[in-house]
Amino acid sequence: MKRFVWTAAVAVLPLLVAAGAAEAPVPAAYEWNLGDLYASPEAWTAAKDKTAAAAAKLESYKGTLGKSAQDMLAALDAISAVRKETDRLGAYATLKGDEDVRVAPNQERRQLAQDLASTVAEKTSWLTPEVLAVGAEKVKAFEAQSPDLKKRFGFMLENILRGAPHTLGAEAESVMASASNVLMQPDNIYSQLSNGELPFPSITLSDGTVIKKLDQAAYSQYRISPNREDRKAVFDAFWSTWSKYEGTFGASLNSQVLGEEFDAKVRHYPDALSDALFADNMPESVYRQLVAQANAGLPTFYRYLKLRKKLLGIKGDLHYYDMYPSMFTLNEKLHFDVPQSEAIALDVTKVYGPEYTAMLKKGFSGRWMDVLHRDGKASGAYMNPAAYDVHPYLLFNHTYDYESLSTFVHEWGHAVHTLLDDETQPYETSNYSTFIAETASISNEMLLNDYMVAHAKTKAEKLYYLGQGLELIRTTFFRQTMFGEFQLKLHEAVEKGEALSGKKMTQIYCDLLKHYYGDDKGVTKIDPGYCIEWAFIPHFYYGFYVYQYATSMAGAAAFTRDIEDKKPGTRDRFIAMLKAGGSDYPYVLYKKAGLDMATPKPYQALIARMNHLMDEIDALEKQK
Repeated sequence: MKRFVWTAAVAVLPLLVAAGAAEAPVPAAYEWNLGDLYASPEAWTAAKDKTAAAAAKLESYKGTLGKSAQDMLAALDAISAVRKETDRLGAYATLKGDEDVRVAPNQERRQLAQDLASTVAEKTSWLTPEVLAVGAEKVKAFEAQSPDLKKRFGFMLENILRGAPHTLGAEAESVMASASNVLMQPDNIYSQLSNGELPFPSITLSDGTVIKKLDQAAYSQYRISPNREDRKAVFDAFWSTWSKYEGTFGASLNSQVLGEEFDAKVRHYPDALSDALFADNMPESVYRQLVAQANAGLPTFYRYLKLRKKLLGIKGDLHYYDMYPSMFTLNEKLHFDVPQSEAIALDVTKVYGPEYTAMLKKGFSGRWMDVLHRDGKASGAYMNPAAYDVHPYLLFNHTYDYESLSTFVHEWGHAVHTLLDDETQPYETSNYSTFIAETASISNEMLLNDYMVAHAKTKAEKLYYLGQGLELIRTTFFRQTMFGEFQLKLHEAVEKGEALSGKKMTQIYCDLLKHYYGDDKGVTKIDPGYCIEWAFIPHFYYGFYVYQYATSMAGAAAFTRDIEDKKPGTRDRFIAMLKAGGSDYPYVLYKKAGLDMATPKPYQALIARMNHLMDEIDALEKQK
């Protein structure tokens, strides 16, 4: 498959309205038009059958790669065409399935798309071993003879040759390809249980408000309650529901971890982390540097937590259920409808230049988004880039608040990145890395926050946005790094020969929560009942993925600082990095853009930003 579905970092906690609330019909203009992909489900089926037939013929190219440059190009071109259409089929199946997760035929179509992707992988499993058999010398000679071969497939061939120590024989590669569909199932199980079948409770708040169904939507809405007793009641009821399924979620996530360990072992990697980092050729020092710098920055995080406690007027211990209400209140409720969100996004991102603005306007003019919540619709927010020849699609659950606005500019950052990439790169080098993708979106969120602070009409509004800027760093840097440590600890336990269970995962997660939030230092009291939170995080089913949110935020802090300061060349290097797509390794692309993510400097820039925001708050608070 092509690229990942990019999700907002904040979408780890879904952005939905409360289930059971009265809902107005969603305007058609705010629903995506999947007809740009396929005219109908029947057209999708016909395209799927045609692609499956083409996939069945791919094995006929086996044994031809070493004959000539033309033969190698013909084989790779045929494989690429099938993969591109498979990506498009997968995009439609995913999007259609997320319109309403309760519709069985749509979920079955998603499974059919996964089956096809597995078939394509199986039918092309001979490719890598055969390229290795042809050898680097002959491959380079073919590239010299065929500029098209080098332009479209040179980077892929380089990657294949680099992966020789981890490539199996043709038969073994076929077995691994056949197993890929099975290895996808933990995520499917998690999604079905958490989004469709988990029996959520009802609770009554202190003012008599009855929450008929305290699901992810209602949790997201009511965890920010200014009434502390209500927040605690919401947390207690919500997390106790997840705790009842601790064993089931543990078995599901353990299957995911074991699948990743299986792949690492079979492919002769020293561990699962090395396996996960290999595709991007990412130095392990980047991952380790991130964790080290996040831990080094904990005194700044503790400063934030103490500020939160002070501003919320909490006497006694700060608790985990105190993390979500705004530290600042406004007399007038902020409201950003979709047209306003679009206008602000255009104003915020104009610092990138007219090319970026034109692409954003093009996206807004089409029906590329499914914006508002409906019962059964998938939670959270994401951008799906998989239809290379069409355009990206975006899912939102817009609730008109600042968090939704921030998510809006985040996901459109992904979308414009996709457009810049697809316009510049052929399909074969359009597979950009998460490491780059999240920088494109988080930079937008930082620019938005600075914009809103600068355009605030009152002191109270300015304080509110400064507080939101701090929340972005808490959730995207410290929280995501903590998630990354959690994943690492799960794998380290398995690699030591230990068994995992839901209960053990809860304990591991609890220890990390206490460390990051300063439980032993008296900063925050972590209630054990909330340590089941790990079961709620869908990103753990995406491999070693979440750490890239945090590294990208550090990079974004450095880029946005210099772009806003109009530092010569920064904007052009940033846009060039987005246009480069998957034409080089992300660490290398970052260095070309001026940042080395294996050094402390980018992370220190982010910590400096956090301290600067708190300094501004302190100064404003002293004003009468």
